[in-house]
Amino acid sequence: MNICVFCASSETIEELYLKAGEAFGEMLAEKNHTLVFGAGRFGIMGAVARGLRRKGGNAVGVIPSFFNMSEVAFFDCELVYTETMRERKQIMEDKSDAFVIMPGGIGTFEEFFETLTLKQLRRHTKPIIIYNVNGYYDALIDLMENAIAKDFMSKKCRDLYYVTDSADKVFDYLDDYKPFTYDKYGVLKEDEQ
Repeated sequence: MNICVFCASSETIEELYLKAGEAFGEMLAEKNHTLVFGAGRFGIMGAVARGLRRKGGNAVGVIPSFFNMSEVAFFDCELVYTETMRERKQIMEDKSDAFVIMPGGIGTFEEFFETLTLKQLRRHTKPIIIYNVNGYYDALIDLMENAIAKDFMSKKCRDLYYVTDSADKVFDYLDDYKPFTYDKYGVLKEDEQ
């Protein structure tokens, strides 16, 4: 399975997040999954890639050509170069069978919400997992629950993603995953659902 990991590229984060990234990368390799990622060598992004490569796993990194490659790129993988950030994300989405969201900043938030929106709009049925290391995403989950409580989001939207603080449960969910979508606007005929 090709698993896209969206996560931080920052080096200023606590060490525990980097260690979780390396351990997750090792697990990806041990389970013979291929990593699809943003090709960065810093932060959790680089940590996942290092853990994966240490165990002999394969990775596909997708990176815009306008980045200074010598400073930011993780070269020990298959590299795909793009012209834009949007093209980068599209290639990562297309190449992936599942999405794991680890702690990150604004880019990671944007990647998660776009992937979730596309699933809600039935553009894909791939699993989306928030790997909530050290409770990092607790406030985001509260925000989503507030949107549901105030009817800005359907309760069914909860079923489009899975939240766990355990790497083992990430893989359990992937093993047992059954594709799920719902008709956001209530306009589909029975046979289309």
